[in-house]
Amino acid sequence: MISPKLSPPIWVGTPLDLQSMVNQLSQHQQIAIDTESNSLHAFREQVCLIQFSIPEFDYLLDPLAVKDLSPLSDMFSDPKIEKTFHAAEYDLLCLKRDFDFNIVNMFDTMQAARILGYQSVGLNHLLFEKYKINMDKRFQKSDWARRPLPEDQLNYARMDTHYLLDLRDLFFAELVSKDLWALASEEFQRISYSNGQSDQESDAPPWQRITGANHLSPQQLPVLNELLEWRQIQAERMNRPVFKVINNNLLLAIAQSKPNRPEDLQSSGLTVRQTQIFGNEIIAAVKKGMKKDPIKRSYPPRPDQDYLNRIETLRLWRRQTGQKLGFESDLVLPRPFMQSIAEKNPQTIQDLSELMPHSPWRLEKYGQEILNRLRGR
Repeated sequence: MISPKLSPPIWVGTPLDLQSMVNQLSQHQQIAIDTESNSLHAFREQVCLIQFSIPEFDYLLDPLAVKDLSPLSDMFSDPKIEKTFHAAEYDLLCLKRDFDFNIVNMFDTMQAARILGYQSVGLNHLLFEKYKINMDKRFQKSDWARRPLPEDQLNYARMDTHYLLDLRDLFFAELVSKDLWALASEEFQRISYSNGQSDQESDAPPWQRITGANHLSPQQLPVLNELLEWRQIQAERMNRPVFKVINNNLLLAIAQSKPNRPEDLQSSGLTVRQTQIFGNEIIAAVKKGMKKDPIKRSYPPRPDQDYLNRIETLRLWRRQTGQKLGFESDLVLPRPFMQSIAEKNPQTIQDLSELMPHSPWRLEKYGQEILNRLRGR
């Protein structure tokens, strides 16, 4: 139930509601944002709820009911309005994927906590530590696409943003007092510049994306490929995540044993129910894969030793530096920067600056030290 100290959140379920909310939010310099998706309950994940908070109100926007969210676009891209998230990268990815939103000017309370050296940076831990607020974790894996959403689930959703602006102000003060605001601002900007762009899907065959497939023989790999293709089709038909059809380990076991009959599938770990539902189709996929040519593995060329030496040098340096500063090493030098530097082997600060875009603080603080380490000094 909603705490009596909080007024009910405002449900935004029509275009008129959306425009009214945007008018209100656009008057503020800071807003808190979160999203809820149905990744555990659908074949194709989608954003099912977007939460917004300002000091006066909490809003719950239903993108399943309001199909056109374009009125939000200008607000998201307005550099004069700071958007506060907790663990922003996944939210940015979802907002970009579903609505093509670009988020400009962002504050990430999780990244701020990491930079400040907090050991537990989950929102639940931080809200309890700072405000003695316990969040109900029952709804973390809920199906956010169902309608109507029960009141206690709505309350859970609004709590994800209700205290974010307070947390943001607290962390901002700590960052400034510890002379870490420049680093935090740079890190927020680095995340927001990605605008939720994930790596493009690999052109590699499906089996290469399955942990453990490297243990299969060349004759077993085509079987695994056919099983993966069958599962993909089945998951889409059932509108389920693929792992809720049959998990990877079971498919690996089937590809190894190559059973001939549905009743043999239980020895690979399938339940009686799974065998009854999918048995014939799985056996058909196995037989189809057995008719395919064996797959000869190809391995990417090993990086040259100089590159590997530079990677190890940078990895050791950033770990030592992070330990001195009291935070994790990727905050000292993000992995994409480290890989680019190891590959290009810059010789000057100007060369290095091109490999660390939008990172003036890191460049000034560590640029010469990085070059010295690369030169063995």
